[in-house]
Amino acid sequence: QVKVVESGGGLVQPGGSLTLSCVVSGDDRTITSMAWHRQAPGKQRELVAYYILRVAATQYEESAKGRFTISGDGARNMITLQMNNLNPEDTAVYFCHARRPSPDYWGQGTQVTVSS
Repeated sequence: QVKVVESGGGLVQPGGSLTLSCVVSGDDRTITSMAWHRQAPGKQRELVAYYILRVAATQYEESAKGRFTISGDGARNMITLQMNNLNPEDTAVYFCHARRPSPDYWGQGTQVTVSS
């Protein structure tokens, strides 16, 4: 059974850093890209950053540019999101998403709280 395992969330002060990691268990060669999405209370889920596994291409949501860096390992179906200079608006549940021929895989989410 495939599992999406996320780690690295927590509480951090404004200006601090966190690193999120996600790995999809099993040797699924059909995954084409992986991404981090987030959902803040009362808001819709939004894409933060994604990584195309075979070509190492990346894309970021506007507020993440210059602060967040996504990296990945296509052989291991793994991505990492390094988040720097965090602010309270980054507080949300962060979800890992693996895109593949239906169905996609989603993680359960990891909480990131930015507060003093």
